[in-house]
Amino acid sequence: MTTPRGRGRERSLLARWALFGFVCLTVAGLTALGVWQLERRVWKLDLIARVNARVHAAPVAPPGPADWPAISTAKDEYLRVRLSGRFLNDRETFVQALTELGPGFWVLTPLKTDHGFIVLINRGFVPPARRAGAEHDVISGETSITGLLRISEPKGRFLRPNDPKAGRWYSRDVAAIAAARGLTDVAPYFIDAEAGANPAAWPRGGLTVLSFPNNHLIYALTWFSLALLLAGGTLYNVREEWRGRHEAAADPGSRC
Repeated sequence: MTTPRGRGRERSLLARWALFGFVCLTVAGLTALGVWQLERRVWKLDLIARVNARVHAAPVAPPGPADWPAISTAKDEYLRVRLSGRFLNDRETFVQALTELGPGFWVLTPLKTDHGFIVLINRGFVPPARRAGAEHDVISGETSITGLLRISEPKGRFLRPNDPKAGRWYSRDVAAIAAARGLTDVAPYFIDAEAGANPAAWPRGGLTVLSFPNNHLIYALTWFSLALLLAGGTLYNVREEWRGRHEAAADPGSRC
């Protein structure tokens, strides 16, 4: 028959094993997070290398209609392209922007390419005072554009959705802008134009931000450190408890 003291010891032992199991699971989880961050770091370094290669490569022709279904961020964004055509200046769209030059607008102008389809060109940034067509350069006739391919930004910003009816645009949503301007055969991407020959001209191109924060190693070290501290603290407590029990067993008089 189990005495009350014996049942108490069994419950205490069970509680210790449950706590030990929880600690082991937590350490395993923290270690897994650290490994995941290392994997993310490898992915990020590969992304940075691929983007740098695209940005500094010789420009190529932009994807045509046959390639549009297969376009993806991983494969195509920041591809350096060159295309020719004529701007549809009467269908410009101004998208709110905040750049190193301050607040203002991106000037998105449709370009009817020599191949017949239309591509939205982000010609660059203008401050609010230069939003009117008379206050910034308008390119007429045949022209060539070199820039970086960007993926459409649907719906708008967080808590600031695009409002096509009111003409308020907070993101470069290609499909919505094309529908609002009555454009057809529009590529599902836009092009950030490079800086022009005149650095004082408006719109001001070449302001694409290429920033890929890579803090994954710091995060990995944080998770590994937490796992190590928790495992070390647990082993220390287990050792101290074992030492206490061993000393108590060696000195039966201390139990009195």
